[in-house]
Amino acid sequence: MARVSLDATRQQALSVSLATGAYGLSFGALSVAAGLDVWQTCALSLLVFSGGSQFAFVGVIGAGGHPFSAVATSTFLGLRNGFYGVGLAPVMRPMRGWRRAAAAQVTIDESTAVALAQPAEDPDARRTGFWWTGIGVFLGWNAITLVGALLGSRIGDPADWGLDAAAAAAFLALVWPRLAHRRAQAVAAASCVLALALTPITPAGVPVLAAAAVAIVAGWGHPRAEEVPE
Repeated sequence: MARVSLDATRQQALSVSLATGAYGLSFGALSVAAGLDVWQTCALSLLVFSGGSQFAFVGVIGAGGHPFSAVATSTFLGLRNGFYGVGLAPVMRPMRGWRRAAAAQVTIDESTAVALAQPAEDPDARRTGFWWTGIGVFLGWNAITLVGALLGSRIGDPADWGLDAAAAAAFLALVWPRLAHRRAQAVAAASCVLALALTPITPAGVPVLAAAAVAIVAGWGHPRAEEVPE
């Protein structure tokens, strides 16, 4: 029974890895279009390894924003990975040395989601889901980022191919399952309205920071996550 469970977990991890890695093509092309070279683009994927943060960074740079705004926006979005570590800590312990550093690097939306989707009474399945997804996404994302960066200078405007919409689609896919409750919907709506209002009158990156601030303030005092309906 345990063998079947682990096989199913690995299949789920591989499916998520393939689907997520495909977005690397869009990131690579958009990054080069924003003014970064191939090596800078690959370094972002290798070292930052957080799709939302990377898209935010090149988006601000591409819009002519100040590098400080790009870094701040990227960092704001990346803070969520630290909170994922809190939820995963009981599953991954004990862990030291290089394994701990490697786990920190691959603690992302997808590895966390696949790990915590496994039965709580099956820690082996949760650890398998985490490692297979994290490493799978890491390899796929970096490899396809390189392909996208190499193609970026040859395909012209990424918007002509619809690659500019891939970033928004990726964000929506991550956020949508979390909007099942009225409070989450209200916070998302308020953040969107504020960001849209600030876009014409503030430097690039500021609307995202302001929207993130709204979400943080709205969630202050409500640390307990709402139950997800079955």
